Amino acid sequence: MNVTLTNTAKKLCIIGDPVIHSKSPLLQNAMCQTLGLDYVYLCQPVKAERLGAFLEAAKELGYAGFNATMPFKELLIPYLDELDPLAAKLGAVNTVCVREGRLLGYNTDCPGYVAALREDAGFDPAGKRVLLLGAGGAAKAVAVGLGDAGAAQVTVANRTAAKAQAVADLIPGQGRTAAWNAETLAEEAAACDLIVNATSLGMAGQGEYDDLSFLERLPQGALVSDLIYHPARTAFLARGEALGHPTLNGLPLLMRQAILGLEKFTGTAVPPETVVPVLKKLLEQ
Repeated sequence: MNVTLTNTAKKLCIIGDPVIHSKSPLLQNAMCQTLGLDYVYLCQPVKAERLGAFLEAAKELGYAGFNATMPFKELLIPYLDELDPLAAKLGAVNTVCVREGRLLGYNTDCPGYVAALREDAGFDPAGKRVLLLGAGGAAKAVAVGLGDAGAAQVTVANRTAAKAQAVADLIPGQGRTAAWNAETLAEEAAACDLIVNATSLGMAGQGEYDDLSFLERLPQGALVSDLIYHPARTAFLARGEALGHPTLNGLPLLMRQAILGLEKFTGTAVPPETVVPVLKKLLEQ
């Protein structure tokens, strides 16, 4: 895709480590062109130890905002001047607007994931039982989104029990925890309608699950969801698919949260009916 660059274009980017694989520039630039918005969106690798330096540079160089992926969703919090209430509750941001030298943080992963479930997977979380694997910033967003959408129960499993409990505590009355071992994961999988991988396991260069046999215990028709989109078909999803389950990778979440993020950056409503067909075509290429 060719990006038209003007001298008046406002700058946006995504930061992360790793981040070169990100599809956000492709999607955001496509939306800006489709809607006639004078913005350009770049990919910006940043090391964790250089985060403060990047933020100062972003303000000096006139960036309008940026998205953040691992490992910055939580690391950014102490640097921000203002947090949206949802982001404050989660303790994680993925969207930062730069306005008059101030950094304003938001989280669009939370509503974005619920939109992906409903619009792209045809799955309504209301009344459903969920097994959530992981306890980082992305897992927090998924847990709160599912809780707000009326999930009956969200069971959080993580190698560090205290981190799992912190995520479960975000949705009192709906959240609970489970131990991270093969036997317990199998027991919990057998009782869920949706299982979500919110860890980095399966992401290119980040290692794999040692054992995916717990997926064999999923009830028929349970949805297997992975927040990873690079690769688009992880071993986690491939096993779920081989077992006959519907699957959802991280691309619909990427698309839905990108729409919400662009609205934050520009203050302009982004109609999904206009941009979703464009984004889906790009993601299918």
